[in-house]
Amino acid sequence: MRFTKMHGCGNDYIYVNCFEETVEDPCATAKIVSDRHFGIGSDGLILICPSEVADVKMRMFNADGSEGKMCGNGIRCVAKYAYDFGITDHTQLTVETLSGIKTLQLTTDNGKVKTVRVDMGEPVMTPSKIPVLYEGSEMIDAPVQVNGKEYRMTCVSMGNPHAVIFTDDVSVLDLEKIGPDFEKHAMFPDRVNTEFVHVRNRHEMDMRVWERGSGETLACGTGTCASVVASVKNGLTDEKVLVHLLGGDLEIEYDQKTNHVFMTGPAAVICSGEVDLAEQGAHR
Repeated sequence: MRFTKMHGCGNDYIYVNCFEETVEDPCATAKIVSDRHFGIGSDGLILICPSEVADVKMRMFNADGSEGKMCGNGIRCVAKYAYDFGITDHTQLTVETLSGIKTLQLTTDNGKVKTVRVDMGEPVMTPSKIPVLYEGSEMIDAPVQVNGKEYRMTCVSMGNPHAVIFTDDVSVLDLEKIGPDFEKHAMFPDRVNTEFVHVRNRHEMDMRVWERGSGETLACGTGTCASVVASVKNGLTDEKVLVHLLGGDLEIEYDQKTNHVFMTGPAAVICSGEVDLAEQGAHR
């Protein structure tokens, strides 16, 4: 199988051009290629496929083989791949995802995409649609017990479910220890991505993320968007925020007039190659 490894702010995925390749079992393939010791190494697998309703279709699979509806860093890389490798020559691109069709604006330099601005759509605050088991119209700054400790939580869906926790210092958190307790908490029937956020000022924040199915990653696009929505809903920041992640920075704007969230950030190619899935799978 031919592949290209790409990343957005360190959130790395294996990309397969399904205009040319066929992936028979993407769930199993995601597990094989994501393994950082016996595979290529990544946060998951993303397939770039033909679409009947958009320029391209994106399917994304976490490192554990589970399929996600949306990936903010991943979709920027899909756009870069589609443009740089000649699937399209459009600098405004539409991408079909399980959470709807997204519109992307590409900024290019010498024929290559450098940054991508994505209309991430409307945030979902209704608990049953996130989903989170919570009685109320919105779950904002609600007290939640996790492994015997109380946290204040705001829940948002940006195509994926997110729980946002505001804290004084993200650097001291032991996410390997506490992350799974949030991800598998009984109040999240589909599990959850958890963002831990320190607000520096009205225009800047720091964020770390524990992603369902992948663990801690260097960045999460949908999680960054959810965090800014949560910070605005809690009155902590203005609508435009620069978010500092372990893998880099993302610019997020939550336009409350249109109720749309916009994300701007980089996308980069790491390498391309071929992998023998049968041989790699035998070593797992």
